[in-house]
Amino acid sequence: MAIQRIKMKDVAASAGVSTMTVSRALQRDARIAAATRQHVLSVIETMGYVPDQIAASFSSQRSRFIAALVPSLNNPHFAESIRGLSETMEAEGIQVLLGQTNYSMGREELLVSELLRRRPEALVLTADSHSTGTRKLLSRVGIPVIEIWDTPPDPIGHRVGFSNHEAAKMMVRYLAACGYQRIAYVGETHDVGTRGARRREGYVTAIAELGLGVPRIHLQCPPPVSMTEGKSAFHALREKWPDTDAIMCVSDPCAFGLMVEAVANGVSIPGDLGIAGFGDFEIGRCCFPPLTTVGVDAFQIGIEAGILLKAEKAKVLDKATDKT
Repeated sequence: MAIQRIKMKDVAASAGVSTMTVSRALQRDARIAAATRQHVLSVIETMGYVPDQIAASFSSQRSRFIAALVPSLNNPHFAESIRGLSETMEAEGIQVLLGQTNYSMGREELLVSELLRRRPEALVLTADSHSTGTRKLLSRVGIPVIEIWDTPPDPIGHRVGFSNHEAAKMMVRYLAACGYQRIAYVGETHDVGTRGARRREGYVTAIAELGLGVPRIHLQCPPPVSMTEGKSAFHALREKWPDTDAIMCVSDPCAFGLMVEAVANGVSIPGDLGIAGFGDFEIGRCCFPPLTTVGVDAFQIGIEAGILLKAEKAKVLDKATDKT
């Protein structure tokens, strides 16, 4: 037997109010009395009514969700940023719909196209390269767009992050200040336009500014470089540049794998070889010796993105008020 869906008019009839009153109760509209709203919500709970959010979005011009795209779902940093964003937006009654690009511009464009059909109130992207199609789509949507995890020179909209280029330069300078002079870099292949590429470019710039010779760059694999790939990179570097006295890695997992393999081969860390990562992952703090790294507050990046979206939302409401 088919189960009949409870409609808003059924709730209104049971509560003895109009459908408009039910709608306003659900939207926390201040134009209805608190007692009336509580009565309506009690009837809704009793009847098990589930609002049709799609229909509501068409009538109110609000979908009450934002979309966020990250390169990977198993990276704890992206998870923390989404947690910060979600906690900030949920306080506003807005949910976050999450998508994974798998470090692919083509997949990002496909996801952006699909998500925009669902009318998100804003879109949060990770600041890697975006296809021409993605940029074209976002140039005419009329919603806030925020890029996180870097400060790209040509942002689509707003940006919340830091300069990966400058952070990498600072790490190279730190290693040089510790006495290391033959510093190598382990990064990613196919990294054009990515945050990893900006770290690599920061390394190259610092090596040149410090006069430390020709850059020693080993590109291990497409992003992300895993701990296992880090282990392999150790042997590749030893073969290419056996006199290397320090290695900077594109990320902490890569650096941890490299360090484990170095110790297993009788290399003293940091006496014989200095190793540095990027990101301040938990594994880098728990290993011995602790990993030298660049600290990033991933959770705060998400919070700041949420705060910025709230400010953009307030601007839209102010404009709407001015027109009435």
